Amino acid sequence: MNPKNAIYSQRRSSYGTKQADVYKEFDATELYCPRCKQAVPVRKRLLLVLPEGDKFEYLCAFCSASVGTKIDRDANSISLIV
Repeated sequence: MNPKNAIYSQRRSSYGTKQADVYKEFDATELYCPRCKQAVPVRKRLLLVLPEGDKFEYLCAFCSASVGTKIDRDANSISLIV
């Protein structure tokens, strides 16, 4: 095996793992609103705190209609103090 190819493959694989970390989580900025009949900016509102993560609701910025939900599974775990 050519040493130059080995170095290239190592760099390429480490670059691929960094890219995967970048796209781990998305937040919507615009979604389709059925009431406004177009893609509109949205507001993110905390709806529920669940054991598996926080559930958020996306609301239309113009008419406040619910246009989607999302569960954030990377939320801090909740511990009960008894």
